[in-house]
Amino acid sequence: MNNSQQYIDLAVTWGVKIVGAIAIFIIGKWIVKLLTNLLKKGLEKSGTDVTLIKFLGDLTYFGLLVLVIIAALGTLGVNTTSFAAIIAAAGLAVGFALQQNVSNFGAGVVILFLRPFKVDDFVEAGGATGVVEAIGIFNTTFKTGDNKIIIVPNSNIVGNNIVNYSREAIRRIDLVIGVGYEDDLKLVKSTLEDILNSNEKVLKDPSPAVALAELADSSVNFNVRPWVKSEDYWGVRSALLEKIKLTFDEKGINIPYPQMDIHLEKTA
Repeated sequence: MNNSQQYIDLAVTWGVKIVGAIAIFIIGKWIVKLLTNLLKKGLEKSGTDVTLIKFLGDLTYFGLLVLVIIAALGTLGVNTTSFAAIIAAAGLAVGFALQQNVSNFGAGVVILFLRPFKVDDFVEAGGATGVVEAIGIFNTTFKTGDNKIIIVPNSNIVGNNIVNYSREAIRRIDLVIGVGYEDDLKLVKSTLEDILNSNEKVLKDPSPAVALAELADSSVNFNVRPWVKSEDYWGVRSALLEKIKLTFDEKGINIPYPQMDIHLEKTA
Protein backbone atom coordinates (compact mmCIF):
# COMPACT_ATOMS: atom_id res chain seq x y z
CA MET A 1 0.00 0.00 0.00
CA ASN A 2 2.86 2.28 0.85
CA ASN A 3 4.52 1.53 -2.47
CA SER A 4 1.31 2.28 -4.34
CA GLN A 5 0.98 5.58 -2.51
CA GLN A 6 4.57 6.46 -3.38
CA TYR A 7 3.95 5.74 -7.04
CA ILE A 8 0.79 7.85 -6.98
CA ASP A 9 2.62 10.73 -5.28
CA LEU A 10 5.47 10.44 -7.76
CA ALA A 11 3.07 10.39 -10.71
CA VAL A 12 1.21 13.40 -9.37
CA THR A 13 4.45 15.30 -8.76
CA TRP A 14 5.82 14.58 -12.20
CA GLY A 15 2.42 15.12 -13.78
CA VAL A 16 2.26 18.60 -12.25
CA LYS A 17 5.82 19.32 -13.40
CA ILE A 18 5.15 18.11 -16.95
CA VAL A 19 1.90 20.06 -17.21
CA GLY A 20 3.67 23.11 -15.83
CA ALA A 21 6.55 22.74 -18.29
CA ILE A 22 4.14 22.33 -21.21
CA ALA A 23 2.13 25.33 -20.04
CA ILE A 24 5.28 27.44 -19.71
CA PHE A 25 6.42 26.39 -23.19
CA ILE A 26 3.04 27.05 -24.88
CA ILE A 27 2.38 30.36 -23.13
CA GLY A 28 6.01 31.42 -23.44
CA LYS A 29 6.08 30.63 -27.15
CA TRP A 30 2.91 32.69 -27.64
CA ILE A 31 4.44 35.64 -25.77
CA VAL A 32 7.68 35.32 -27.75
CA LYS A 33 5.75 35.40 -31.03
CA LEU A 34 3.75 38.41 -29.84
CA LEU A 35 6.90 40.33 -28.81
CA THR A 36 8.63 39.44 -32.10
CA ASN A 37 5.68 40.71 -34.14
CA LEU A 38 5.59 43.93 -32.12
CA LEU A 39 9.30 44.42 -32.77
CA LYS A 40 8.86 43.85 -36.52
CA LYS A 41 5.94 46.27 -36.73
CA GLY A 42 7.92 48.90 -34.83
CA LEU A 43 10.89 48.49 -37.18
CA GLU A 44 8.61 48.66 -40.23
CA LYS A 45 7.09 51.94 -39.01
CA SER A 46 10.57 53.37 -38.48
CA GLY A 47 11.46 52.55 -42.10
CA THR A 48 14.10 49.94 -41.27
CA ASP A 49 15.35 47.83 -44.17
CA VAL A 50 13.35 44.63 -44.81
CA THR A 51 16.47 42.45 -44.62
CA LEU A 52 17.36 43.79 -41.19
CA ILE A 53 13.75 43.46 -39.95
CA LYS A 54 13.68 39.76 -40.88
CA PHE A 55 17.09 39.09 -39.36
CA LEU A 56 16.36 40.89 -36.07
CA GLY A 57 12.94 39.28 -35.91
CA ASP A 58 14.39 35.77 -36.30
CA LEU A 59 17.21 36.52 -33.85
CA THR A 60 14.77 37.82 -31.23
CA TYR A 61 12.36 34.92 -31.71
CA PHE A 62 14.90 32.13 -31.34
CA GLY A 63 16.79 33.91 -28.56
CA LEU A 64 13.65 34.32 -26.45
CA LEU A 65 12.49 30.81 -27.33
CA VAL A 66 15.73 29.40 -25.89
CA LEU A 67 14.96 31.22 -22.62
CA VAL A 68 11.44 29.74 -22.60
CA ILE A 69 12.82 26.24 -23.15
CA ILE A 70 15.33 26.72 -20.31
CA ALA A 71 12.49 27.88 -18.02
CA ALA A 72 10.38 24.85 -18.99
CA LEU A 73 13.29 22.49 -18.34
CA GLY A 74 13.83 24.19 -14.98
CA THR A 75 10.25 23.33 -14.04
CA LEU A 76 11.05 19.67 -14.73
CA GLY A 77 14.00 19.88 -12.33
CA VAL A 78 16.73 19.99 -14.98
CA ASN A 79 19.87 21.83 -13.89
CA THR A 80 19.44 24.87 -16.16
CA THR A 81 22.63 26.52 -14.87
CA SER A 82 24.84 23.94 -16.55
CA PHE A 83 22.54 23.96 -19.59
CA ALA A 84 22.90 27.73 -19.96
CA ALA A 85 26.66 27.42 -19.49
CA ILE A 86 26.85 24.90 -22.33
CA ILE A 87 24.88 27.24 -24.61
CA ALA A 88 27.11 30.17 -23.66
CA ALA A 89 30.28 28.15 -24.30
CA ALA A 90 28.94 26.97 -27.66
CA GLY A 91 28.03 30.54 -28.58
CA LEU A 92 31.52 31.74 -27.63
CA ALA A 93 33.16 29.01 -29.72
CA VAL A 94 30.99 29.85 -32.71
CA GLY A 95 31.77 33.53 -32.20
CA PHE A 96 35.52 32.91 -32.39
CA ALA A 97 35.11 30.64 -35.41
CA LEU A 98 33.00 33.21 -37.22
CA GLN A 99 34.83 36.31 -36.02
CA GLN A 100 35.13 37.81 -39.51
CA ASN A 101 31.47 37.12 -40.23
CA VAL A 102 30.53 38.75 -36.92
CA SER A 103 32.49 41.83 -38.00
CA ASN A 104 30.72 41.84 -41.36
CA PHE A 105 27.38 41.38 -39.62
CA GLY A 106 28.01 44.38 -37.34
CA ALA A 107 28.98 46.47 -40.36
CA GLY A 108 25.86 45.29 -42.19
CA VAL A 109 23.69 46.44 -39.30
CA VAL A 110 25.40 49.85 -39.41
CA ILE A 111 24.77 50.14 -43.16
CA LEU A 112 21.11 49.14 -42.85
CA PHE A 113 20.49 51.51 -39.93
CA LEU A 114 22.47 54.57 -41.09
CA ARG A 115 21.70 54.08 -44.80
CA PRO A 116 24.71 55.74 -46.42
CA PHE A 117 23.31 54.27 -49.65
CA LYS A 118 20.38 52.21 -50.88
CA VAL A 119 19.68 49.75 -53.67
CA ASP A 120 20.05 51.34 -57.15
CA ASP A 121 22.40 54.09 -55.91
CA PHE A 122 25.64 54.64 -57.82
CA VAL A 123 28.31 54.33 -55.15
CA GLU A 124 32.05 54.14 -54.60
CA ALA A 125 32.71 52.05 -51.49
CA GLY A 126 34.99 49.29 -50.22
CA GLY A 127 37.20 49.47 -53.29
CA ALA A 128 34.28 48.98 -55.70
CA THR A 129 32.39 51.45 -57.89
CA GLY A 130 28.99 50.62 -59.32
CA VAL A 131 25.25 50.44 -58.83
CA VAL A 132 24.13 48.81 -55.56
CA GLU A 133 22.31 45.59 -56.43
CA ALA A 134 21.69 44.21 -52.93
CA ILE A 135 22.54 45.01 -49.32
CA GLY A 136 22.96 41.88 -47.22
CA ILE A 137 23.75 41.28 -43.59
CA PHE A 138 27.31 40.13 -44.39
CA ASN A 139 28.11 41.70 -47.77
CA THR A 140 26.93 44.17 -50.39
CA THR A 141 26.62 43.46 -54.11
CA PHE A 142 27.56 46.00 -56.79
CA LYS A 143 27.10 45.95 -60.57
CA THR A 144 29.74 47.84 -62.55
CA GLY A 145 29.22 49.82 -65.73
CA ASP A 146 30.56 46.92 -67.82
CA ASN A 147 28.08 44.52 -66.16
CA LYS A 148 30.40 42.82 -63.68
CA ILE A 149 29.14 41.79 -60.25
CA ILE A 150 31.32 42.68 -57.25
CA ILE A 151 30.53 41.30 -53.79
CA VAL A 152 32.18 43.34 -51.03
CA PRO A 153 32.31 42.37 -47.31
CA ASN A 154 30.43 44.96 -45.28
CA SER A 155 33.38 45.51 -42.91
CA ASN A 156 35.42 46.78 -45.90
CA ILE A 157 32.70 49.30 -46.68
CA VAL A 158 32.15 50.69 -43.18
CA GLY A 159 35.89 50.92 -42.51
CA ASN A 160 36.54 53.16 -45.54
CA ASN A 161 35.21 56.25 -47.29
CA ILE A 162 31.83 56.00 -49.02
CA VAL A 163 31.02 58.21 -52.01
CA ASN A 164 27.34 58.23 -52.98
CA TYR A 165 26.84 59.79 -56.42
CA SER A 166 23.06 59.28 -56.39
CA ARG A 167 22.01 60.56 -52.98
CA GLU A 168 21.47 64.18 -54.05
CA ALA A 169 18.95 65.05 -56.76
CA ILE A 170 21.40 67.26 -58.66
CA ARG A 171 25.14 67.21 -59.37
CA ARG A 172 27.67 69.70 -60.72
CA ILE A 173 29.76 68.87 -63.77
CA ASP A 174 33.30 70.22 -63.45
CA LEU A 175 35.07 70.78 -66.76
CA VAL A 176 38.39 72.51 -67.39
CA ILE A 177 38.58 73.89 -70.93
CA GLY A 178 41.89 75.27 -72.18
CA VAL A 179 42.31 77.73 -75.07
CA GLY A 180 45.29 79.41 -76.66
CA TYR A 181 46.86 82.63 -75.37
CA GLU A 182 46.16 84.27 -78.73
CA ASP A 183 42.38 83.58 -78.56
CA ASP A 184 39.80 86.25 -77.67
CA LEU A 185 38.93 85.46 -74.05
CA LYS A 186 35.62 87.35 -74.17
CA LEU A 187 34.57 85.33 -77.22
CA VAL A 188 35.61 82.10 -75.51
CA LYS A 189 33.63 82.90 -72.37
CA SER A 190 30.48 83.96 -74.24
CA THR A 191 30.71 80.85 -76.46
CA LEU A 192 30.94 78.56 -73.44
CA GLU A 193 27.99 80.32 -71.78
CA ASP A 194 25.89 79.98 -74.96
CA ILE A 195 26.68 76.25 -75.13
CA LEU A 196 25.56 75.76 -71.54
CA ASN A 197 22.40 77.81 -71.97
CA SER A 198 21.43 75.96 -75.15
CA ASN A 199 21.46 72.55 -73.45
CA GLU A 200 17.97 71.82 -72.11
CA LYS A 201 19.25 69.47 -69.42
CA VAL A 202 21.53 72.09 -67.86
CA LEU A 203 19.67 73.55 -64.88
CA LYS A 204 18.98 77.28 -64.62
CA ASP A 205 18.96 77.13 -60.82
CA PRO A 206 21.67 76.78 -59.63
CA SER A 207 22.93 78.75 -62.60
CA PRO A 208 25.87 77.43 -64.63
CA ALA A 209 29.20 79.18 -64.18
CA VAL A 210 32.06 79.96 -66.56
CA ALA A 211 35.14 81.56 -65.04
CA LEU A 212 38.80 82.05 -65.87
CA ALA A 213 40.67 79.51 -63.73
CA GLU A 214 44.35 79.60 -64.61
CA LEU A 215 47.01 81.03 -66.87
CA ALA A 216 48.75 77.72 -67.39
CA ASP A 217 52.04 76.94 -69.13
CA SER A 218 50.53 76.27 -72.55
CA SER A 219 46.88 77.32 -72.26
CA VAL A 220 44.40 79.67 -70.66
CA ASN A 221 42.05 77.47 -68.64
CA PHE A 222 38.37 78.08 -67.93
CA ASN A 223 36.29 76.34 -65.27
CA VAL A 224 32.96 75.30 -66.80
CA ARG A 225 30.50 74.24 -64.09
CA PRO A 226 26.88 73.46 -65.01
CA TRP A 227 24.38 71.75 -62.67
CA VAL A 228 22.28 68.82 -63.88
CA LYS A 229 20.00 66.14 -62.49
CA SER A 230 22.05 63.25 -61.12
CA GLU A 231 20.67 60.78 -63.65
CA ASP A 232 21.68 63.12 -66.52
CA TYR A 233 25.28 63.61 -65.37
CA TRP A 234 27.24 61.42 -67.79
CA GLY A 235 25.05 62.08 -70.81
CA VAL A 236 25.22 65.86 -70.41
CA ARG A 237 28.96 65.81 -69.69
CA SER A 238 29.67 63.91 -72.90
CA ALA A 239 27.32 66.11 -74.94
CA LEU A 240 28.91 69.31 -73.64
CA LEU A 241 32.45 68.19 -74.45
CA GLU A 242 31.41 67.27 -77.98
CA LYS A 243 29.54 70.55 -78.47
CA ILE A 244 32.46 72.61 -77.15
CA LYS A 245 34.94 70.96 -79.51
CA LEU A 246 32.68 71.35 -82.58
CA THR A 247 31.79 74.96 -81.77
CA PHE A 248 35.41 75.94 -81.11
CA ASP A 249 36.36 74.44 -84.48
CA GLU A 250 33.66 76.49 -86.21
CA LYS A 251 34.75 79.73 -84.52
CA GLY A 252 38.48 79.13 -84.91
CA ILE A 253 39.11 78.90 -81.17
CA ASN A 254 42.17 76.80 -80.44
CA ILE A 255 42.43 74.02 -77.87
CA PRO A 256 46.23 73.82 -77.58
CA TYR A 257 48.28 70.70 -77.11
CA PRO A 258 50.60 70.63 -74.10
CA GLN A 259 53.80 72.17 -75.33
CA MET A 260 57.14 73.54 -74.19
CA ASP A 261 59.13 76.28 -75.91
CA ILE A 262 62.90 75.65 -76.03
CA HIS A 263 65.20 78.56 -76.83
CA LEU A 264 68.69 77.67 -78.09
CA GLU A 265 71.51 80.11 -77.64
CA LYS A 266 74.45 80.01 -79.97
CA THR A 267 77.73 80.03 -78.13
CA ALA A 268 81.18 80.62 -79.54
